[in-house]
Amino acid sequence: MACIHPPSCLLAFFFFAAIASAQLSSTFYSTSCPLAIQTIRLAVRAAVAKEARMGASLLRLHFHDCFVNGCDGSVLLDDTSGFTGEKTAVPNNNSLRGFDVIDNIKSQVEAVCKQVVSCADILAVAARESVAALGGPLWTVQLGRRDATTASLDAANTEIPSPKSDLDDLISAYSKKGLGTTDMVALSGAHTIGQARCISFRDRIYNETSIDSSLATSRQSNCPSSGDGDDNLSPLDAVTCTLFDNFYFRNLVKKKGLLHSDQQLFSGGSTDSLVTTYSTNTARFFSDFAAAMVKMGNISPLTGTDGEVRLNCRKTN
Repeated sequence: MACIHPPSCLLAFFFFAAIASAQLSSTFYSTSCPLAIQTIRLAVRAAVAKEARMGASLLRLHFHDCFVNGCDGSVLLDDTSGFTGEKTAVPNNNSLRGFDVIDNIKSQVEAVCKQVVSCADILAVAARESVAALGGPLWTVQLGRRDATTASLDAANTEIPSPKSDLDDLISAYSKKGLGTTDMVALSGAHTIGQARCISFRDRIYNETSIDSSLATSRQSNCPSSGDGDDNLSPLDAVTCTLFDNFYFRNLVKKKGLLHSDQQLFSGGSTDSLVTTYSTNTARFFSDFAAAMVKMGNISPLTGTDGEVRLNCRKTN
């Protein structure tokens, strides 16, 4: 007999089955929904072609999802009588966008395979396709995440790094998610695309000295020191804000980081050398960014029979 003690065999079986179910796979939908990736890709390309900024918005959705209790699609849930969702958390309120695009993608995916592809996986693939559509690197997206049945406003308010964070705070916040300092700097390079609200950089352009004076002056014209204007937008990378490149890092070495947390990466600290490397070596930045995106996408996913596959990304089944 292969096994003398049946209970031990059963324990071993369930142990290895649990390991297998917890692992994501790039081929997860190869047979269950072979058109999934292509459907998401085409929908993202259409959305980014319509509005280039949407690429940054979809990438940010994935980031804000993963940093709050893992990559489980919880960021997409609307408030219910049972819980308050994450959309009104301080880092997200009047800031996160692209929910309607995710709804559209989900509808298209549901049309080709009913209740097979999770909203969490749609966010992961949409992030990759957004970066690629704007000229950035491709990476192999691991799939098989399932969707959370609840969300956490408190976690969203405490786990997502603030634009006012110092370098040590950033390193710590990423470390708690299993991401190293190189991952943190590379992922910060996502700010080579997208826009920021005045409220997130007002203190920097009026009160900080480690900022290029011409940048401060130009941003002050659209971001008053007090009163209205909190939601006025400025590009995070004023040079090529709709192209995924290394200009974010080139800006940092010139003291042209828009957010306090951006410039902290090049402020006489431990990350200066890596910023300098990325500012002159796009290939190295792209490679490290792609690797960091895979690692971030692996933060505490729900797999196997945990969670669910939502029919509507905004609400549980």
